[in-house]
Amino acid sequence: MMDQPIEQLIKSKQRVQKHGEVFTPAWMVKKMIETEGIREACENLTATFLEPAAGEGNFLIAILMKKLEMVEREYGKTIQQFEQFSLLALSTLYGIELLEDNAQMCVMNVFEVFSDYYTKVATNFDQSKNPDVIKSAKVIIKANIAQGNFLTRKIETGEPIIFSEWRAINELAASTEQITINRTEYTLDEIYNGVDRESGVMYKKETGNKQLNLFDLFNEQLEVEQEPYYRYKPVNITQIYKEEVEEYEL
Repeated sequence: MMDQPIEQLIKSKQRVQKHGEVFTPAWMVKKMIETEGIREACENLTATFLEPAAGEGNFLIAILMKKLEMVEREYGKTIQQFEQFSLLALSTLYGIELLEDNAQMCVMNVFEVFSDYYTKVATNFDQSKNPDVIKSAKVIIKANIAQGNFLTRKIETGEPIIFSEWRAINELAASTEQITINRTEYTLDEIYNGVDRESGVMYKKETGNKQLNLFDLFNEQLEVEQEPYYRYKPVNITQIYKEEVEEYEL
C-alpha cells in the first residue's frame, strides 16, 4: 500500500476553505461503486447517474468503465453495435461541478476514458474509430456535464442548469444494431420536480417583457411577433453531433 503513488486530494488550502474541495481517492471510489445497489445500477444500460459535485470526474469515470465493460460483453457482437450501445451508456452519466477548472478536467477525463476504451474495442475488431461516434460522444459529454451550483440549480450567469435526456425510441435487445434517439432538454428544476416534457423539446430562454410604449395601447393593429419553437429531430445515436432541429407550433 505504501509503495503506491500518493493521490493529490486537495489543490490548495484556500480552495478547501472557500469551496470545501477535497477529492475522493480512487480506491474509495472503486469501493463505493462496488456496494450493493450501485454495482447493479452500473450494469444497467439505461440507469442514469448524476454526480452533484463531480470534481474532475472520478466517480463518473469509474461508472463509465463499468458500463463500457458491460456493453462490450452484452452488446459487442460487432463494432457497429458496440458504437451504438457505448454512446447510449455514455449518455446516462451526468455531472455538475462548481469550479471551472475542475469542470473542464471532468469533461476531458470522461472523454479520454470513452475514447481509449473505444480504441481498444475497435482494435480488437481490426477497425478504426468512426469520427461520427467521437463527435457525438463530445456533444453528449458537453451536454451532460455542467459548470454550476447544484444547490441553486443555476450556472454562474444565473440561468438554470440544463441537461439533455437521450431516450432510445426503439427496442434495446441483444440483437439491436441501430439506436434512434430523442433528445429533450430539461432544467435541473424540472428534473427535480418530475416534469415530463414533450419529446425533442429544447429549453427556451426567457427573454423578459419588453417595455410597451403607452401609445401602442391605442394601436388596434399592434401585433406581437411570436418567436419560433424548436425541437430536436430523432436521429441515429451516431448522428447526435449534427444537432438537427425542426420548427414546430404549440
